[in-house]
Amino acid sequence: METIKGKNILLVGATGSIGAQAAKLLAGSGANLFLTGRNKEKLAMVAEACKLPATNYLAVDISDKNEVANLKEQFFQIFPHIDILINASGIGIIKQVDTLDEEDFLKTIMANLYGPYLLMRAFLPSMKELKKGLIINIPGVLGKVPMAGAAAYSASKYGLTGMMQSIREELKRTDIRITNLFMGGVDSAFWDNIDLRVQRDKMITAEDAAKTIWFLCQQPTSGVISEMVLQPFNHQAI
Repeated sequence: METIKGKNILLVGATGSIGAQAAKLLAGSGANLFLTGRNKEKLAMVAEACKLPATNYLAVDISDKNEVANLKEQFFQIFPHIDILINASGIGIIKQVDTLDEEDFLKTIMANLYGPYLLMRAFLPSMKELKKGLIINIPGVLGKVPMAGAAAYSASKYGLTGMMQSIREELKRTDIRITNLFMGGVDSAFWDNIDLRVQRDKMITAEDAAKTIWFLCQQPTSGVISEMVLQPFNHQAI
């Protein structure tokens, strides 16, 4: 396994349930960590728990190209290059299509697909210069299989899966690796504002989900985990 110690890692979505736990694991393993998330107050709390200086985190809306440009500038003021990019950000709007308005649809696409595109534009060139790196995205199981009421969410996550598969084809002559984590049924804040009857006590814990990301950061350089699926044992969709 590859060590995380000393690696320059950008973790996007550090204010979410999974991202916050992953940040602590990565910091504890000696990574050179930079965190970002939408909520400034939560981000500061996570950074403090990871014992990061104020220079190593920044509140960012990744669907805003100017904010991503600012993130890129601040990151490379601190680190000369990026080794691992983890995108654990995203929003979930679950509605039947006839009640799904344009604003919700576009908001979902912007956060879950356009934002990751902006991250690729900002940080992939650094990896291409060195011809190595690791990119981890979390399309979730709804990026592979549909669910009623998830038209916008699945559209964004299917798009993310396709985009990263296409980028993988562009990078075949490099050692830049891309991993898509299809994770479903995680007991996280994702479900707090979704009006569905779900059994959260039978879902994967946020801590175990974070451990999966931590593990994927250590995959051997001689190979790549192109895809990983993690689901509750009694609720497998893939």
